[in-house]
Amino acid sequence: MDIIELLKVIILGIVEGITEWLPISSTGHLILADEFIQLDVTPEFMEMFRVVIQLGAILAVVCLYFSRLWPFRNKKDAANAWQRYVDMDKMVLWFKILVACLPAIAVGLPFDDLLEEKLYNYVVVAAMLILYGILFLVIENYNARRTPRVTDLEDLTFKTAFLIGIFQVLSLIPGTSRSGSTIIGGILLGTSRTVAAEFTFFLAIPVMFGASLLKLVKFGLHFTGAEALILLVGMLTAFLVSILAIKFLMGYIKKHDFKVFGWYRIVLGVLVFGYFIGKNILA
Repeated sequence: MDIIELLKVIILGIVEGITEWLPISSTGHLILADEFIQLDVTPEFMEMFRVVIQLGAILAVVCLYFSRLWPFRNKKDAANAWQRYVDMDKMVLWFKILVACLPAIAVGLPFDDLLEEKLYNYVVVAAMLILYGILFLVIENYNARRTPRVTDLEDLTFKTAFLIGIFQVLSLIPGTSRSGSTIIGGILLGTSRTVAAEFTFFLAIPVMFGASLLKLVKFGLHFTGAEALILLVGMLTAFLVSILAIKFLMGYIKKHDFKVFGWYRIVLGVLVFGYFIGKNILA
């Protein structure tokens, strides 16, 4: 793999690391990036790469929030053996995460190929960027007059977790943003921005591990040396950038709302429409 291809992979990893966590659609940005940054790989590998590169981003969540997510321990002064080895609050959180995954599993598994065939194009991406950009502006104006009912993850009920999972189904449409749809859902359901964002991060772990596993199984493990290097470099770059993106987002939302991301989505969606319409006219 030459230096140009390596730089392309690094750029794609940076795009993934930033857009996976900010509510602006990582898949949508990677589809658009293909228009300008085309790797010298097969279409089948690129289809797999767009999903599996997200593993690097997910590992950033695991590293940053490990102490809040790891449910096992060795506490000698616990009241019973079960409490000695398991932190029940963290175990309950994992059950909530798994419950929230059910809607996406029910829809994503049987319709994955159909959705990819019909919806992975610039028209859908641009339309969803604009639509959800408008929704962010409307919902934040509505939310400004409300007081969140859920300000701590421990207060998140199983019902609310499941409903957030239903909102996550919307992200199967490229350009929507998984984090965007679940954050919008969380805010509408009465959670604070911080709780909505953190639950979104945690929800990504099983969802993206599962999606990546499916893509790897579908592609097979017959990588060439160059393909393996591309995948590893992309994942490593996404991991490092994701750590910065997550820290930025959590610091940002403590003082600001999500309107800036709404405006960004609208502007980007309009630019995408303009670019591809102009390209088709000149073709």
